[in-house]
Amino acid sequence: MPGNRTIRFAAIGILAGAFSGLFGVGSGIVLVPLLLMLGFGERRATATSLCAIAVIAALAAALHGAYGNVRLGDAALLAVPAVAGVGIGVAVQQRLPERVVSLLFALLLIVVAAELIVP
Repeated sequence: MPGNRTIRFAAIGILAGAFSGLFGVGSGIVLVPLLLMLGFGERRATATSLCAIAVIAALAAALHGAYGNVRLGDAALLAVPAVAGVGIGVAVQQRLPERVVSLLFALLLIVVAAELIVP
């Protein structure tokens, strides 16, 4: 029988996958907070989330592509500069205290939620 940790990770994975398929999110908004709740540090939660989302995003993109929802040119226009952004983001994150990263992430989630609520 699977251990408690395996069951928790499977539940988090299902939730992240469902959110990714429904809303195009899953890593930052679902995985990171839940991994933090399991006791992961900010950096470990972020890195673990990014590794998992690579697989999740690939499958979600393929399935959305099968439905005709993907514009590869637009995706490339987003992805190419995002590669540079990832390098910058990781370098900045490694220089900030984990608590500051957590607070900035919480602030981002609040701003995004407010934007979604108030048109």
